[in-house]
Amino acid sequence: MIKKRDLHECHSLYHLLVDPAVFPYIRYKPQSYEEYLFATKQLIVEEEQGTCLSRTILNETGQPIGSIDLYDIVNHTGFLATWIGIPYFGKGYNRLAKEAFFSELFLEHEIETVFLKIRKQNIRSKKAVEKLSYVTLANDLNPYMHARINYAEQIYDLYQVERSAFLVNSHAIKQEIAT
Repeated sequence: MIKKRDLHECHSLYHLLVDPAVFPYIRYKPQSYEEYLFATKQLIVEEEQGTCLSRTILNETGQPIGSIDLYDIVNHTGFLATWIGIPYFGKGYNRLAKEAFFSELFLEHEIETVFLKIRKQNIRSKKAVEKLSYVTLANDLNPYMHARINYAEQIYDLYQVERSAFLVNSHAIKQEIAT
């Protein structure tokens, strides 16, 4: 479902991310394939430095369909960025990728809090994240961080995932499936 980034998959990912339904909502906005390749190389370097974690999202046949990153990692917290190509919208990949990535973050990397900033007009992403029982709207819970991400103008809602909430929910989901 997810794997470490590899430069070989950049070509197919670039074609998915330039779609007008995806491009406005991605963090890095490369203007060419070469620029996307360079940005991916930078993410790999940042991961080696411990300031980000970046994974490619794969479909069931192993095709790259998007990416999921934790960036600006400081004091066991970071910000999540996820995108999936339009042919894969609405098929459950977002949820599966997030659950796999959160498991890795919380169990292997000692991350305590993951923040998600979502543009208020990005209804698709807001609906997707609000379906996840372990995600909390944090505009009022964390007013300092909410103000920080909206320093110029109020364009983002802030969500957060706490390690403890994810682990409790993922355990409950596994027990429910088993019964």
